[in-house]
Amino acid sequence: MMQFYKKREFGAFISDSFNFFKLYGKNYFKNYILINGLLLILTVVVMILGFREIFGQMIGSNVDGETYYFERYFSENAGMLIVAGVLVFLLFVLLAIVNYLYPVFYMKRITGGAQSVKTDEIVSDFRTNAGRIFKMCVGMLFIVLPVTMIVVGFSYVLLLIIIGFFLIILVYPTVFNVSAFLMYDYFNTERGFIDSLSYSIRSQFSYPNGNEKSPYWKYWGSSFIMFIIMYIATSVFTFVPMIFVYGSVLTSNPDGNFEENPFTGAVGIVFFIFYGFSMIVSLLLSNLMYINAGLMYYDSRTDLHKKIELEEIETIGINE
Repeated sequence: MMQFYKKREFGAFISDSFNFFKLYGKNYFKNYILINGLLLILTVVVMILGFREIFGQMIGSNVDGETYYFERYFSENAGMLIVAGVLVFLLFVLLAIVNYLYPVFYMKRITGGAQSVKTDEIVSDFRTNAGRIFKMCVGMLFIVLPVTMIVVGFSYVLLLIIIGFFLIILVYPTVFNVSAFLMYDYFNTERGFIDSLSYSIRSQFSYPNGNEKSPYWKYWGSSFIMFIIMYIATSVFTFVPMIFVYGSVLTSNPDGNFEENPFTGAVGIVFFIFYGFSMIVSLLLSNLMYINAGLMYYDSRTDLHKKIELEEIETIGINE
C-alpha cells in the first residue's frame, strides 16, 4: 500500500505517480472507463464530425475559389450551429468535471484506507457532492478563469520582448497546480471555495508552518515533466495523420494546384480517426498529471503527516 501523506522530493513525485498506477491502475481505469467511457466516446464522435464538417466547408470553399462560401455556410446554418455549439459546450463541461474530479474522489477513498474502489462509490461521491461541484464550477468560471486569462494574456504580450516565453513556461504548470490543489482541497476539507483557492495559491510557495524551504520549484518541475511526457505521447498521434494528409495532398498535386478537399474520402477518414484516438490518449494520460498533482497536494498537507504516521504505527501494533 502506498503512503500518500508524506514529504516527497522532486523525483519522488514522478516515480510515485507511475507506482500509483502499478498498484491501482487496473481498478482505477476500470472505474474510469465505466463512469466516463460513454461520455468520452460521445465527445470524440461529436468533435470528429464537427471538425470534419467545418474543415470540409472551409477548405472546400478555398479549393473551389468561392471566397464567401464559408461565410455563407455559417449564416445559412446559424441556428443549427448555435444549438450544436451549446450542446458541445455542455458536453465538454461534463467531461471536464468528470476528468478533473474522478482522480480527486478516487485518491480520497484510497487515502482513507480502501484497497480498491467500486464504481458505485465514485458515482455516490459525485451525487453527494453535487452542490459543491456546482459552486466549484461557478467559482472557476467567474473567479479563476478571468484571472488566468489575464495572467496568460499578459505573458503572451511579453513574448515581444522574449521574457514572455519564460513566463509562459512558468505560468502554465503553476496555473495547473493551483487549479488541481483547489480541487483536492475543496473536496478533502470543509473549507469554502475562496478558502481552498487561497490555500491552493499559498501552498505553491510555502508549507503551512512556514519554516521549510519553498516547494514551488519541485511542484513546478514535476508538473512540467508531466506536460512534456503528455506532449511527446500525444504528438505521435497528431503528427502521423498530418504527415499522412500532407503527403497525400503533395503526391496527388505535385504542381501545387489543389482541386480536391484533402479532408474528404479515405484520407479525411484516416485523419479524423487518428485525431479522435489522439484525444482519447490525451485524456487518459491526463490522469497521470492529476495523480501527480494529488501527490503534491498530500505533500503540502504537513499538518496531517504526523497524524497519518501515528495511525499507521498504531495499526501495525494492533496487527502484531
